[in-house]
Amino acid sequence: MHIQLDDPVDLDAFRGHARQLLAAGVSPDRVAWCGDRAGEGAGDLFGASDGAAPPAAAVAGARHAVPASFIALCGDVILHRDPQRFALLYRLLWRLAHEPALRHDPLDADMMQAQLMAKAVHRDIHKMRAFVRFTRVMGDDGLERHVAWFEPDHHIVEANAPFFARRFAQMRWAILTPERCVEWDGQALAFGEGADRREKPPPDAGEALWLTYYEHIFNPARLKVAMMRREMPRRYWHNLPEAALIQPLTDAAEARSQSMIDAPPTPARRIRAPIALHVRPADGVAPADLAELRAAAHACRDCPIGALATQAVCGEGPLAAQHMLVGEQPGDQEDLAGRPFVGPAGQLLDRAMAQLGWARDTVYLANAVKHFKYELRGKRRIHKTAAQREADACAHWLDSEISLVKPQGLVALGATAARALLGRPVAVQAERGAWLHERRDGRPVFVTLHPSALLRLADNERAEAYARWLDDLERARRFEVGPAAVAG
Repeated sequence: MHIQLDDPVDLDAFRGHARQLLAAGVSPDRVAWCGDRAGEGAGDLFGASDGAAPPAAAVAGARHAVPASFIALCGDVILHRDPQRFALLYRLLWRLAHEPALRHDPLDADMMQAQLMAKAVHRDIHKMRAFVRFTRVMGDDGLERHVAWFEPDHHIVEANAPFFARRFAQMRWAILTPERCVEWDGQALAFGEGADRREKPPPDAGEALWLTYYEHIFNPARLKVAMMRREMPRRYWHNLPEAALIQPLTDAAEARSQSMIDAPPTPARRIRAPIALHVRPADGVAPADLAELRAAAHACRDCPIGALATQAVCGEGPLAAQHMLVGEQPGDQEDLAGRPFVGPAGQLLDRAMAQLGWARDTVYLANAVKHFKYELRGKRRIHKTAAQREADACAHWLDSEISLVKPQGLVALGATAARALLGRPVAVQAERGAWLHERRDGRPVFVTLHPSALLRLADNERAEAYARWLDDLERARRFEVGPAAVAG
């Protein structure tokens, strides 16, 4: 009996034919199966039909129960390229129906063969996900698409397509293979006939960037050639752009490893030991000068930050400065140096002030929070925003600093500083660029962004934001004593 499947990966069609044959008592040796892709089953020994499958009505009353695991196994095995997979699955179905003990036999040859075929399919699905490389092309409609060429070992395109639709849902893409192609337009998947390898798009700029990245992350000291070839078999190399780099990098690995061994050691970046605590002044006694303020702030343990930081970082600059610029808290470099605004944000502030002709030594630079709050990631200390309770614990140190320095105007860099100076939550974007007269001591407060906010912006947004921030700083710089000047 000759069974022709229109789609060689249609599990439902195979199950329908298999149920009818099993119910009619047609043994596996009387059935030949074939599909229609790439001539599957053509020239088969059983290619000539010696009968037809019985009508469904003739077998409607017959039912056979099989384990649920066998249905899942069929779903995997049917994706295998072996043209005899249908015969194997029907033979297993027949035997499960007539040999109940088969389901408990882990060493049965047919069952082991099916499981090996399922494993091969799963491996091929994994390799497709790992080794598909998209190239950006412009379509005839003027829209951008990403196209990839892949040569799977088995019939996995339909089974794997939903993964790529979820993974790359926001872009239009197509994966071309010799037997089956799939395209995603952002809404639905569409399948088509196979393509020719000559339809593979040429390299784009992204490929050159990927090769540069791959070359720079190659670590010769951790090279394991046998494992690499097991995980990235050579049959995939001709479709991988980075494969051209593998042999040269492998050949040079030993020499590069030796050069790394011979190189002088890099000085370790060590976090300084915490500075010893000084005797803290009695509660309620204000520091007499900035030196006493620094010692007292360093000994402060009103919140947990102080115990973890290297030292307290108070401000620096001239007394009676016209402006006091107040940031959020010291960062990693400020904590180690004991000075405010010496890290990346401080360097950006220095650059802006230099453009405005505003000398750093004419202003007093400080922070609302005096200790560095961070979390460890390996050996790196990553900045964490101080909680409101922690900022409140530092508020009296900032008030003491203002009383000692006696600035004429206060510039709040960021929301934490603005809240500390004004005593209320501040929407920086809404209130920036203006002098606010809300403090009891009469000192006006000017609100703008903290320079670290600019460093976190995307490259295409940074230039415009920086120009607007410069305008804010220039408006703050022009501040002069007197209500008329402030009102203007």
